[in-house]
Amino acid sequence: MKFYDDISESLLFEIPKSKNSSLKAMLNFEKFEIGESYVTSKIKNKKNDLFVVNIQGGSPGIDISSSLFNFTEIPKLAYLRTMIDNTILVRKLPVLGVKDWLLIYEDTLFLLAVKEKYDELEILCVF
Repeated sequence: MKFYDDISESLLFEIPKSKNSSLKAMLNFEKFEIGESYVTSKIKNKKNDLFVVNIQGGSPGIDISSSLFNFTEIPKLAYLRTMIDNTILVRKLPVLGVKDWLLIYEDTLFLLAVKEKYDELEILCVF
């Protein structure tokens, strides 16, 4: 197993294995639209409804989408995992709140999205 960086290596083994305390979603991006300080992509949820994912740099955090996850309480953390050039990238972000769209604040994911280095992103929300 090859890792994108030391952060990814340490976080991969921290991700909880229990399904009772987490929610998981796999996002497939078809194309990113690049703005001045963000990238967006439209994806479909389980109900086949389109919604927007916005990725931008800044203080790490995530606003989760109520159309993506079925939850009764707001998760505390989200682990994001993707593959970059056959290496594993993992990030842990605090959940800031709930929005109609998915909003990710993370510098590395933003820069790699601008370069279109990934097209899938797994999100694991932990309570």
